[in-house]
Amino acid sequence: MTTARDTNPKPLFYEPGASWWWVMGGPLAAASMILIEVWSGAAISLVVPLIFLVLVSAFVWLQVKAARIHVSVELTEDALRQGTETVLVREIVKVYPEPENPGNSDKYSDKPLARWQESRALGELVGIPRPPDRNWSQAHRGRTAQAWARRHRHLRAALTPLVQERVGPAGPDVDDVDQDDDARPEL
Repeated sequence: MTTARDTNPKPLFYEPGASWWWVMGGPLAAASMILIEVWSGAAISLVVPLIFLVLVSAFVWLQVKAARIHVSVELTEDALRQGTETVLVREIVKVYPEPENPGNSDKYSDKPLARWQESRALGELVGIPRPPDRNWSQAHRGRTAQAWARRHRHLRAALTPLVQERVGPAGPDVDDVDQDDDARPEL
């Protein structure tokens, strides 16, 4: 008999980080090499296409696997996972509104960045793996961190109600939070 805790919670939002379809680059490279041999009138040898198949497929497989580990995003009712970092939803005290200045375009350069836009990105990556206009921040445990996703509005729409039902629509005032790097960042 399976209990509720034995099953994985259903994701409210999920981005895989990369598609396995990219691995088809290996077979496409091999097919291209065979076509080049046919069209050039040279003798058809399967050694070079086989080398292309193996090398390109292996390299792309490694890149896709890394992206699916380090750049994937998953939100359940209990936790937000960004790459390999997981933050419990109950620790999130505020989801900031979308910025007036996304910080990625010269047309916004006259507007200052919001304080949260300079906070660290969630996950083990140094920076946000998406364009800066596709990130936003959340406050938790006295820290601010930037969450990111390709479909950032969908992630925000899924996460905001989870936080609001616990802390209310406005959330606590976290503008003057302690920015101690040793504390766990807040979302």
